Order: sequence, then C-alpha cells, then structure tokens
Amino acid sequence: MFLLLYPILIKPENGFAKCFLIFHLAYSPYFYNVFFLQEIISTFRPLDPKSEIILSLIVPVYNRATEVEELLASLIDQVDKDFEMIIIEDGSSQRCETIAEKYKSILRIRYHYKSNSGPGLSRNEGCRIAKGNYFIFLDSDCVIPPEYIGEVKKNLTECYSDAFGGPDKAHHDFSRLQKAINYSMTSFLTTGGIRGGSEKMDKFYPRSFNMGYARYVFEATGGFSNLRFGEDIDMSLRIMKQGFSTCLYKTAWVYHKRRTSLKLFYKQVYNSGIARINLYRRYPVSLKLVHLLPLAFVFFVLASALLSAFISVYFILPLLGWIFLIFIDSTIRNGHLVIGLLSVITSFIQVGGYGLGFFKAVWKRIILGHDEFSAFKENFYT
Repeated sequence: MFLLLYPILIKPENGFAKCFLIFHLAYSPYFYNVFFLQEIISTFRPLDPKSEIILSLIVPVYNRATEVEELLASLIDQVDKDFEMIIIEDGSSQRCETIAEKYKSILRIRYHYKSNSGPGLSRNEGCRIAKGNYFIFLDSDCVIPPEYIGEVKKNLTECYSDAFGGPDKAHHDFSRLQKAINYSMTSFLTTGGIRGGSEKMDKFYPRSFNMGYARYVFEATGGFSNLRFGEDIDMSLRIMKQGFSTCLYKTAWVYHKRRTSLKLFYKQVYNSGIARINLYRRYPVSLKLVHLLPLAFVFFVLASALLSAFISVYFILPLLGWIFLIFIDSTIRNGHLVIGLLSVITSFIQVGGYGLGFFKAVWKRIILGHDEFSAFKENFYT
C-alpha cells in the first residue's frame, strides 16, 4: 500500500509524509532497501551548486510607482536576461500595475497585489509564487547595473553560498543630497563599517536592498518575519541560526537611491535605531558594542555644547575635528565641495537620528517593558 502512495508522499513539500515514510523505513524490513532510502533522503538535499541556478527577483512596493519604473528600465539593459521579475504591491494607494504591464513584453514580469502587511511578509508572498530556485530581493529605489545578474550567477557558481548580500553605490546621476546620504550610510566615520558593503564585523549580515537566498532557505526558515523595520537583520540572524552560509558578493552591487529628503532620511534612521532594540529583544546576542556608538554620539554632542558654553570653548574641538574629517573625506570621495558640506548635515542625521531612536526604544521596550506593537504602533503599524 505504501508503495502505491510513494509518488504522492515523496513530494519535497510534504514534510509529514517524509517523517511517516522514514519511520517505516526504520521499522519495516519490507521498505528498507537502499534505492528507496536514497530517494527519500534526496528530497532533503539543498540546491546543488553545480545545477542550473534559476533566479527570481522579488521587489515589494508601497506607493513607489516612479521608482519601480526606473528599476524596470535598468533591468532591460541586463547582459544576462535569464530571470523572472516579481512585483508585490503591498496595499499601495498609488499602484504600479500599469507600469509593470508596460514592461511585460520585454521582461518576464509578474505583478501581484495584496493587502498591506509590511515588506518582509510581502517578500514571502513573492517567494511563494516564484518559479526560481534562488531568490533575489531588491528595494524599489534601486537601479541595477547591466552586469548585475551575470555577476550574481558567476559568484554563485564560483563561491556558492546559501544566502548572499551585495553592496550599494551612488549613481553619477543621483542628486547631491542622495550622494551625501549614501556617503553617510556607508562611511566608516558614521556607521563603523557595519553596513552592507563591509566584512569588518565577525559575521556578514545581508541587507534586503540587495540580498538573496536559495528556495530551500525560505522553506527551512519560513522567510521574513512580520517586523516592519529591521526585518532583513532578523532574517539574516535566523539564516545563520539554522546553519546556512552567508557571503558578501562584492561585485554584485546596485545603485541605491535611498531617501530624497532630509525629513524622510531622519525618519528612516530613527526607525532603524528603534529596530535595533526590537532585534535585541528577540536575539540578545545580536547587540554589539558598535550599536551603542550612535547613542554615545548624542550624549557627546550635548556634552560638547554644554561644556564649551559654560566652561571652555576647547571642549567643542573634538566634535569640530569629526566634522572636518567628514567634510574632507566626502569631498574627496565625491569630488564636490557641496556634497562634502551636505554630508556633514546628513552624517549628523544618520548618527544622531539612530541614537535618538535607539534611546526611545530602550526607554519603552526595556525600562517600561512595553511590547513591540504597543510601543511603536505609530511608527510601524499605522
């Protein structure tokens, strides 16, 4: 009877059936034969790095129709066009369906609309309908260089990893403010080298603006959590916890536009500071000393201002030294004095905004003991 059920029960997604069959393999001599055992075990095996890699690009979207058009326009120029594109519209009031339809004759695109649930769960929806065996997640505000798909496949072939992340850069067409924001988000002087393009930390944590993992990783982990902010770090932590490998593919980079105003940029980094404590509550070991530096910076700025005002102006010199380094470094990197000056402003927002969000989260989550939803409903869940 069980042999008759074999074609049904052997399906990889039928986990209960696998356990049922393995139980009978162990205790029934009739079923204990080498061929049958190998067929069962093979369904648990991950993607063979030497097998054909089929890529599914998944992009969650919330009221970003203009950005989606720029993203799709950049994908047209890919040297390697063997991939599918899945757009998950996360309850947007300004839909991008017509834009997706416009590119369907050029790219393999599937558009799917769903009620709002946040970027993480939207990516999971994309994984469920994807046809590929390796998923790549991109933000809607990314512009993809022509060699990107080819570089991803090359890296996966030469140095296979269960999950990977790639760095980001500022395109020469980006505004001066966007270039300054990009500097502040990636400079060692502001982030300590812990963001997407660095391997200075003990482990590499892929970020969802340019991140990928195999289908079997999704099946084993269940995909992204319902966190509205910091969901990519949460995902990376769970990937590592289950023993999967992660890697930085330095040549698989994207242009990342990030925020287009100082107000939106402040909101982003402020929420990132909050998310760090939310992650700490889930994974205490994830909090590193470097994550405390933005909060220390806030106190440092306040102390410098007060001490220089009431005791001696010399107390402001260390802060002025940091400002000077930011200005010089950004000016040299970007080749423009105005971008250097803007980088001073965006760096204050980057470090200070993160520190203030971090402090608020410590107060609400740790000191007052509020849960994630009630503490930050106005930030993430409205």
